[in-house]
Amino acid sequence: MQEHQSFVRLLRRLWRHIAPRRRLQLGVLFFLMLLASFAEVVSIGAVVPFLGGLTNPEQIFRQPRLQPLISALNLTEPGQLLLPLTVAFGCAALFSGAARLLLLWAETRLSHAIGADFSISIYRRTLYQPYAVHLSRNSSEIIAGISSKANGLVNGTILPILAIISSVLMMLMIVMALVAIDPLVPFVVLLGFGSIYVLIVLATKKRLAQSSRSISREQGRVIKVVQEGLSGIRDVLIEGAQNTYCRTYLAADLPYRRAVANVQIISTSPRYVIEALGMALVAALAYGLASRPGGIATAIPVLGAMVLGAQRLLPVMQMVYSSLAHINSGRAPLEDTLELLDQPLPAYASAPPPEPIAFRRSIDLDRLSYRYKEDGQLVLKEMSLTIGKGARIGFIGKTGSGKSTLLDILMGLLSPSDGRMSVDGVAITEENQRAWQINIAHVPQAIFLSDSTIAENIAFGVPLEQIDHQRVRQAAQRAQIAEAIESWDEQYQTMVGERGIRLSGGQRQRIGIARALYRQANVIVFDEATSALDNDTEQAVMKAIDALGEELTILIVAHRLTTLKNCTQIIELGEGGVKQTGSYADVIGPLLR
Repeated sequence: MQEHQSFVRLLRRLWRHIAPRRRLQLGVLFFLMLLASFAEVVSIGAVVPFLGGLTNPEQIFRQPRLQPLISALNLTEPGQLLLPLTVAFGCAALFSGAARLLLLWAETRLSHAIGADFSISIYRRTLYQPYAVHLSRNSSEIIAGISSKANGLVNGTILPILAIISSVLMMLMIVMALVAIDPLVPFVVLLGFGSIYVLIVLATKKRLAQSSRSISREQGRVIKVVQEGLSGIRDVLIEGAQNTYCRTYLAADLPYRRAVANVQIISTSPRYVIEALGMALVAALAYGLASRPGGIATAIPVLGAMVLGAQRLLPVMQMVYSSLAHINSGRAPLEDTLELLDQPLPAYASAPPPEPIAFRRSIDLDRLSYRYKEDGQLVLKEMSLTIGKGARIGFIGKTGSGKSTLLDILMGLLSPSDGRMSVDGVAITEENQRAWQINIAHVPQAIFLSDSTIAENIAFGVPLEQIDHQRVRQAAQRAQIAEAIESWDEQYQTMVGERGIRLSGGQRQRIGIARALYRQANVIVFDEATSALDNDTEQAVMKAIDALGEELTILIVAHRLTTLKNCTQIIELGEGGVKQTGSYADVIGPLLR
């Protein structure tokens, strides 16, 4: 009972994420379920007069309920009934088949449409999560949630629930039709077969729960292994680590597929037992009905209706059981998917782009502290710092001194644990950090390039039809890469390859600078942006940086100290705070002697 209540709570959480338009479509689907159920009753009811017309047309001809039809068709002999009864039965069968086909189409399309809604919702909510949340996550788990588990939600929860509802409605209608023909027989059939399915559900429930947890766990592991192996393919090839990754993949993939196989076996195997018992039951019914007064002639129409009803009833019962098995096996993926669907969205997610916070004077840090975890050590301790507009600031310090953390706070990616950051006196908070980030452009050490054109990568995040190509060229010129791009055959439509593999390191960095300039940001942050380059390429990239307008505020963290020689101020970090500040000659000069 407790597990049932827990599952109901999960379904309520799921229902909150279904859009109003989809709820309306579910209402239309319920009407189609009723229509298909009614069609089943019509097809079963039509078989009795049809078989009666074949075996005993005189008795059917004398039925009072058929007299209006006989008069309307101007029939004078019992034999004339056979054609209209055949046509009626054929039409009823076609109507039933068309209704079930329409219901299958509607159920499947709507289920996958809802699954698509969930998938994009997970992706959107994930992208809007704070940077601190992303730092604490494994991306493979998110990829599994967006791709595999969202699909599993469709096949393991939504489709089975819809199938159960439609099957139960159909089962009730079929039983009602059979009861109208013979009250005792359908009750015995339903009770007997239903008891068998209930026993099987109880016997397999624990095994399905174990398989559910295994499927949810191993899906993420499989994606993690594939992602890591392909992302580090250079190291894998150099180290000859292919077999290691293959063994790790197999250790995750094999349990996953075994769990899926268990679910499939458990959900389909009872069908064959029930079908065998059904054949035996039909034989027993035939014997019992033939023993009644009137013999086999009167028994055939009833027996035909019972056989047709059983032929429709058994697959429906199997569908209910199979759907319950899939729901039990999809419990863990459902819980994981709901955790992703329940991720909160920031207030600005559905709002129009805010007006940028004006930056005319300075960025001020006032006794700012930061720790990554509530019980963790402070990375920055009561730091106070002022950065004037138009300054070129170089940050140095040992590994772990807090350089990258400080830049993340300056870019509004992390919020201070204590103290505050303000721009021209306006405190930057979670509510207005998006308005501050409009002023920021970031050039990291590893420039992310999508497998698209040069123009799309410079105007990163801008829809293709909205790209300002004149602005793209101007940004490329200021980043001193326009000459190289315009010497290529496709120029700005040149494909860069996956992660920019067709470009040199210096070209990738300059495209990163051009991207920052396309944003027309007031502050550009270079975080180890040249550390992976050789000396000549680094000098060329730094020349491009030095040529940027004086109105830009530039913050640089560099691996090579000589990279910072044109900075107006050098800030050395250490022990969670500012150790010293000064000119390049005052701070770095002694370090180079």
